[in-house]
Amino acid sequence: MPSRAVVIGAGPAGMLAAAALAKAVDHVVVLDRDELPDTPEHRRGVPQGHHAHLLMPGGLEAMERLLPQAELRKHLLAAGARELALSSGMLAHTPAGWFRRWRHHTYVTITCSRPLLDWVVRKAVLGSHANVEVHRAQVTGLHGSSRRVLGVRLESGTDAGLDPALLAGHGLRPAAAGRSGHLDADWVVDAGGRGTRVVAWLAELGIHDIREKTVDSGLANATRVYRTPPGARDWPLTLIQPDPYSGRPGRSGMIVPIENDQWMVSLGGMRGSEPPKDPDAFLEYALGLPSPLVGRLIADAEPLTQVFTSRSTSNSRRYLEKARVWPDGFLALGDAAATFNPLYGQGMSVAALGAGSLAEALEKGDIHTPGLARKVQRAMARSVEAAWAMAVGTDVLYPGVDGGSPTVADRLAAGYSRRLTRAATGSYTAASALWDVTCLRTGPTRLMRPDALLSALTGPPLPPLAGPPLTSTERAFLSTLD
Repeated sequence: MPSRAVVIGAGPAGMLAAAALAKAVDHVVVLDRDELPDTPEHRRGVPQGHHAHLLMPGGLEAMERLLPQAELRKHLLAAGARELALSSGMLAHTPAGWFRRWRHHTYVTITCSRPLLDWVVRKAVLGSHANVEVHRAQVTGLHGSSRRVLGVRLESGTDAGLDPALLAGHGLRPAAAGRSGHLDADWVVDAGGRGTRVVAWLAELGIHDIREKTVDSGLANATRVYRTPPGARDWPLTLIQPDPYSGRPGRSGMIVPIENDQWMVSLGGMRGSEPPKDPDAFLEYALGLPSPLVGRLIADAEPLTQVFTSRSTSNSRRYLEKARVWPDGFLALGDAAATFNPLYGQGMSVAALGAGSLAEALEKGDIHTPGLARKVQRAMARSVEAAWAMAVGTDVLYPGVDGGSPTVADRLAAGYSRRLTRAATGSYTAASALWDVTCLRTGPTRLMRPDALLSALTGPPLPPLAGPPLTSTERAFLSTLD
């Protein structure tokens, strides 16, 4: 009998999970509640879609491993995405000062809008795997028991928005007025994002011991897209980091070069210092950051959109891997397992690494192997834990945070991180250690290796910079703004 997997959610997490499953089952059905656009467009089901996203090098590399024949990087660049090296193509102002730009072309990543990334990843998966299909449907629960998930339940009534091809081609038991339909599956993956109801769904199956934790710094985001000014086509990624050590609400700003010769400008402020939606106040906020560079660059730039705001930014973790009983044939991936403060740019990369764990497990074992789903859920938790420790360990330092307060261990780690960041302003060795962790190439233990420890102990071998490390071309452009 043909085997089938169902994936809930057609974002990058869901599509990458579909790619991991495609080699192990006959059919993969991806279900999403939104009507998916044929071009890169914003959609309702992605609340952070209007804001800046960074695809960390570790996440990009995981995507390329999952889709080796798709030439994902090539297609992103062809669609207008930008490629840059964090070591040489980024202006970063940290609480310890400006990072230097090195000659090393390392930690290479892609910058683009979230709709473009979603669209390219979806096309790459569907183009690489003929047995993957995407349909519109609203999933309302899981079908099965605490021992095994057998499929998904679908919205009741006759207006569920189901594609007729799904009804005809996959043996779906259709919904009728007053009752739910459901779709049988050998495996189900929940990649439904921040709006997941996975804990409630598992409770309906008899699993009631899922522990949850939320740490909310109160971060609010405000984003506006500008036309790249003439003469600034190759302006680097610009990042003004918040200061978690000042005892005041953190404030940040970034300019992310994206497709169509545009800058995506995102401002962030913790509880008590939120960025405004008013365009004039938006600029004033940018000029008032620890460095006014972002504000100076956009003061005379042409805005292309309104200011979009969002508060969907909390860290929220579901300790699914610790459940006493876990059903075979079910996983929760990406934001369905854990969400992170988007300030740290980890969410998509953690989802990609989780899909990679699924692919590795399926290469070694059959989908019907008892306990395989639990094994994969635990494997995925390792990358979740690394990102969680970094995000929460910083967020608890800000005043007014909900859901956590800094422990002695947090304060010790913060003190060490502060020393290492200061060293990184003048040491490529120290900067590399930080980038290895923030780019999700390695876990936090990387910061305890001898080279990192020595850097933190001795400090930066080069003096601090008095201003941003600009090239002569960039300095000439900035002077025209004055």
